[in-house]
Amino acid sequence: MYKTLVVEDNPSFRNTLISLLSEKFSLMKVESVSDGQAVLEKYFSFYPNLILMDIRLPGENGLELTRKIRLNNKDVTIVILTSHDAPEYRQAADRNGANFFVSKSNTSSEEILCLVESIVARKPYPSFTA
Repeated sequence: MYKTLVVEDNPSFRNTLISLLSEKFSLMKVESVSDGQAVLEKYFSFYPNLILMDIRLPGENGLELTRKIRLNNKDVTIVILTSHDAPEYRQAADRNGANFFVSKSNTSSEEILCLVESIVARKPYPSFTA
């Protein structure tokens, strides 16, 4: 079973994303956390294949969490999914080991689902897309 962890502090966006993933990928197990301090605990109990990570979180930021997770696991796919679409955030995401950087404001739900589908299917997809 493919497992996805949604790390998002905005309840509306988090719930929408979980619903979209659950509808599109019926065999995917999706769990979520809303606080940066809970991410590592959930990661080590759930062991997801894919993490959709916001940058700004209460507790600890998503870029630092990405770095910590990447040090432990080179195989997990980490997508930074954020409203903070600036070159310095993209560069930091790359430096900290994120596989993809997606801007919430410039990307549709369908595009996010297409990215997830390509990751799940192990199809090539260009890194650091908008």
